[in-house]
This record gives sequence, C-alpha cells and structure tokens, in this order.
Amino acid sequence: MNIVAQKCKELLHQNGINILSEIDFEINKEVKTLSFEYIIDTYMKASNESQLVFLTALDKSIKAENNGARKFFEGMGQLLLLTHLSKNIEA
Repeated sequence: MNIVAQKCKELLHQNGINILSEIDFEINKEVKTLSFEYIIDTYMKASNESQLVFLTALDKSIKAENNGARKFFEGMGQLLLLTHLSKNIEA
C-alpha cells in the first residue's frame, strides 16, 4: 500500500472514522455508492503532489469537526463521479 494512502487510512482510524463508511450519490436517477476507502484508493492513483494535497485536505477537514470528514469525502466523491462522467461523454 502507498505510504500516503496508509497515512490517510490511519488518520481516519485515529479519529474513529470507519474507512468502510459509504456515501450515496444520485446520478440520472441512479444511485452510486462510494466508500471512503474507494475514494482514497482512487485518489492515490494521482501524482505524488496530488496525493499529499489530498492528505493535507483530509487532515484539515477532520480537524474542522462538524462532519468535516464526511463533507470532504462527499466533495471528493462528487469530483470522481464528475470526472468519470466527463470521460464518457461523446463530443
């Protein structure tokens, strides 16, 4: 496992957040479910710099409290889904 991914998962564990937590997204009346683990693993395919930005943003969102981690993963999940959809659009 990638070191940054491991740090992200440890950060969640240390703060009592279940890595297997899931978020549902509705897209064209179809529900897509992404787990925190899936979102982390997907972002870890990006560049080293992007991975570090992800880790830093995750850390700050957890420290912000008020469901900061959940809001963070909702935003990151939306970006993943939008990126996936935009790649599948035919011009």
